[in-house]
Amino acid sequence: MKAIWNNQVIAESNDTVVVEGNQYFPLEAVKKDFLQPSDTHTTCPWKGLASYYTLQVNGERNKDAAWYYPEPKDAVKQIKNRVAFWKGVEVIQ
Repeated sequence: MKAIWNNQVIAESNDTVVVEGNQYFPLEAVKKDFLQPSDTHTTCPWKGLASYYTLQVNGERNKDAAWYYPEPKDAVKQIKNRVAFWKGVEVIQ
């Protein structure tokens, strides 16, 4: 699987986990040069507290386009240390 935004591969891995139709990439498969920490947080009743990254690629920003669960609830413990994408990030096989 690949996550692509602004003509750049942001993440690439054969080891993704799918939850609610979203591909969660291992953190080590994500190009951290493109990630900027965000102050945004949301809560999912069954997954827990989500944190976000803003993508910075080729001089353009995509605010909160990546998210992760630092301490996911037991029901989704398999997404710990994984990142998912949205907001125009194309995830393809």
